[in-house]
Amino acid sequence: MVNVGVLGATGMVGQRFIQLLENHPDFDVTALAASSRSAGKRYEDATTWYLAEEMPESVKDIVVTETSPEAMSNDVDIVFSSLPTDFAAKVEKEFAKDYVVASNASAHRMKKNIPLVIPEVNPEYLDMIEAQQKENNWDGFIVTNPNCSTIALTLSLKPIVDNFNIESIRVSTMQAVSGAGYNGVPSMAIVDNLVPYIGNEEEKMESETLHLLGDYDGSEVKPAQFKLSASCHRVPVIDGHTEAVFIDFDDDFDIEDVKSKMASFKGLPQKLNLFSAPENPVIVKEEEDRPQPRMDRNAGNGMSVTVGRVRKDQVFDNSLKYVLVGHNTIRGAAGASVLNAELINDKIL
Repeated sequence: MVNVGVLGATGMVGQRFIQLLENHPDFDVTALAASSRSAGKRYEDATTWYLAEEMPESVKDIVVTETSPEAMSNDVDIVFSSLPTDFAAKVEKEFAKDYVVASNASAHRMKKNIPLVIPEVNPEYLDMIEAQQKENNWDGFIVTNPNCSTIALTLSLKPIVDNFNIESIRVSTMQAVSGAGYNGVPSMAIVDNLVPYIGNEEEKMESETLHLLGDYDGSEVKPAQFKLSASCHRVPVIDGHTEAVFIDFDDDFDIEDVKSKMASFKGLPQKLNLFSAPENPVIVKEEEDRPQPRMDRNAGNGMSVTVGRVRKDQVFDNSLKYVLVGHNTIRGAAGASVLNAELINDKIL
């Protein structure tokens, strides 16, 4: 059993980490860190619990510490980070001197020698860890997962990119309010409304997706060469990002072949039978009105991406359209970091 800690433990993603780690066969939560106003309190007393699932009994009496390596227990091996970006930029480096940092924060996602990983898509990027440790003289290291909307998109694209020649991709997202955190979007701004802007989201989707689907040559990542354009929007849904995807192929294709490649797609986590890995990373629905966030966000315990309305475009030649739904705080956030840590635990630790 590996002892783990959670940084930013009182926030929404921190709570999701705790919920996903309850009764985990490999990881035991023994340390929780948050802001100075929470430090010194029992976790139950320091936290306003936001999730529908009950707070696990196992964490209620853990005393919250300051978010610093000095305050962290020495018997912890992995820390999960759900810290705000600006704070994570500094603090995660301090933790990486001695700890494995599985980060959901965006601070280090695109930096040299710091792996940005979806285990089914690009597990070979973990080879960067050795260079990262040497460069920084660290005993630990940082591994990051992508943006929530990027993860869902990239999982659906991987079996297509691997089997067909792609010219360009366009995606339009309808993103849940939980992606902005509990206090992120005021109710008066989103009820009976749609917000057609999410700061830096489009840039993250466009750069991270090409990075994840690129090639690592042992020293640097060469991004995928097709074009990708994103438009991102906040909608009044609690959990579950929906995305409309449009792909231009360089030649004609068989629609049933595309569906088959997506539905049969499996990656290294499935081969290793990792605890959090869904049996099917991509689920293809044939119903004309699926996927829907309320009905499909929890597929594969929230770790699968559900795809539907897979069809040829009737206007543009050699073009494909589909809709996807992914759970943004599970597969798109805490669950992604947990699966990264499971892969690290299996292959590196």
